[in-house]
Amino acid sequence: MGEPARVLFDEPGPRGRARIRLFTVLGLIVIAALLALALWQFGRNGQLGLSRWAPFVQVSYLWFLWQGIVGTIVATALAAVISFPLGVVLALGRLSKRRILRWPAKGYIELFRGIPLLLLIYAFLLALPRFGINLPILWKLVVPIVLVNVAVLAEIFRAGILAVDRGQYEAAAAIGLREGTAMRTVILPQAVRLVIPTLVTQLVALLKDSTLGYVVSYPELMKQGNNLTVYTHLLIQTYLIVAAIYVVVNVALSRLAVWLERRLGTRVRRNVARAEPAGAAPPTMA
Repeated sequence: MGEPARVLFDEPGPRGRARIRLFTVLGLIVIAALLALALWQFGRNGQLGLSRWAPFVQVSYLWFLWQGIVGTIVATALAAVISFPLGVVLALGRLSKRRILRWPAKGYIELFRGIPLLLLIYAFLLALPRFGINLPILWKLVVPIVLVNVAVLAEIFRAGILAVDRGQYEAAAAIGLREGTAMRTVILPQAVRLVIPTLVTQLVALLKDSTLGYVVSYPELMKQGNNLTVYTHLLIQTYLIVAAIYVVVNVALSRLAVWLERRLGTRVRRNVARAEPAGAAPPTMA
């Protein structure tokens, strides 16, 4: 079985790959130089002293940051669990042949892809309570994230569905599957496999969107770090630790994407091998 089709970009050629490697090396050199300069400045101003990092090995400090990590995970998980299925539904509506479904889906996507998330959060925090819509703090953060990301996910799923080979539709129709059944059992699984890396990237974006919880005073990781700096006055140390936690989580999500892609690819190849009898001759045209 060949490599999965590219959905969002074309495979670069030899010159393109060489250019990518060159810019990658140059970017790493620049980043390393900036990190070295930052460490030199921190050491020069006494920010790397042991006394400034010792509080972060205490149980009370670690527990405070752990509560922020849990808050971030809860908000991200809720937003993902709600956004991903709704994104599929909206993508199917966008691809529907019926105008009554296609036009509202298209209007929603165009509207919420253009609205800043921060503006929506302020609307749920300041404007809607005046009209009797006063959600709990967690949902004042989660609902705006869902509203924006559903529109983005719908376009991702739509791209995946359109990238599935047309022959899959014809094969499903040839064995008597209805359009809805074919979409659910044949097309969507392949479309999801094609866009798994992009979906994980969007999951990382959900994680980053949760940092806006400080607007509604939701105790996610960034808010807890901000509260910690008020008591300790260790601004640089606190935010460096918070940034390191975000980097570790994002790297873990990226590894998860690679694992899922390999596992799904192995499963598809295994199913194809089972479907083809050993030693069977290839079919011939009459």
